[in-house]
Amino acid sequence: MNNDQYQAYYSTTPPPPPEKPKKRRKKRLGLFFLLVLVVFGAIGAYIGYKIWGPNTGNMPNGQYLYIPTGASYQYVLDELEQGEYVYDIQSFDLLAHEANYPDLVKSGRYKIPHGMSNYDLIRLLRSGQQEPVKLVLNKLRTKQDLIKAITSTLEPDSAQIAGLLNSSSYLQKHGVDTNSVMAIIIPDTYEFYWNTSADGVLSRLASYYDKFWNDERKQKAFSKHLTPVQVMILASIVEEETNKNDEKPNVASVYLNRLRYHMKLQADPTVKFAMQDFGLKRILNIHLETDSRYNTYMYEGLPPGPIATPSKSSILAVLNAPETDYIYFCAKEDLSGYHNFASNYTQHMKNARAYQRALNERGIR
Repeated sequence: MNNDQYQAYYSTTPPPPPEKPKKRRKKRLGLFFLLVLVVFGAIGAYIGYKIWGPNTGNMPNGQYLYIPTGASYQYVLDELEQGEYVYDIQSFDLLAHEANYPDLVKSGRYKIPHGMSNYDLIRLLRSGQQEPVKLVLNKLRTKQDLIKAITSTLEPDSAQIAGLLNSSSYLQKHGVDTNSVMAIIIPDTYEFYWNTSADGVLSRLASYYDKFWNDERKQKAFSKHLTPVQVMILASIVEEETNKNDEKPNVASVYLNRLRYHMKLQADPTVKFAMQDFGLKRILNIHLETDSRYNTYMYEGLPPGPIATPSKSSILAVLNAPETDYIYFCAKEDLSGYHNFASNYTQHMKNARAYQRALNERGIR
């Protein structure tokens, strides 16, 4: 291309028009609003994550959070932080105040699963929807055993429970006294809320006892000239005498016959209870000298209270005891746990000598 052609070309191609200022402003404004949306979106996502995102996890003390009766919000906050129930305590605290939870703290035992959000955690704690606790009561011998079983599982302390168990006026409404109170405790598995009061626990146990003693069972007790409490006391002796359910009715018949004939019960387990020495394997004459209403070698009739909490099988064994002429029984010489029964003293002494011989041969004292 020569010079004339070069000039002709550029002289006929107009330069591009300059960008208008208004369009540039719109473009910048659009970018600004887009940036604002991104920022606010990020903030919203962050806030949403802090509210609904997972915030529970480590929990080295276990999944359950225990909030005592009368606990403050600060106590809850400290427990959540020190027990590492939550990762971010600040976000929980912020949302808790927004939800007015500090004024709505409810005691109880709460299950805190892994990955729970602040929102769900606060909702749970505000609602008071706690997890129930299973109180398993097996054979108990003393009130102290009962107190230990309750306090190891539920919130009430030993002083609160002991106060009620030793209060004649309180126990009167349940038809027992300070000696016979253990009669209303039937071994079973019970469900309670952890923060149930001492009165609530004992009242629930008494209610279970009342339901157990329906009209039919009361009538059976009456036919044997016993009250329900007396049946429980006698059943406690049967419970301690044998763990063989199939011979419990015969053991019960022996004691029912002795009561009928105004004989002393002479039950070895009552001597152990009187001495508070439950590890004794052989009852000796020195033990029989223990002066206690629970020593049925010394005092006639039933002891003033149960010597253990009888199982239902022992209670029913008393209620359904057959009519026999048995007056005595003695552990079998094969040490099987079963007993030989006798209706006269001569046969009983023969059985007793065989058993003593077996103990001596085995060096059991």
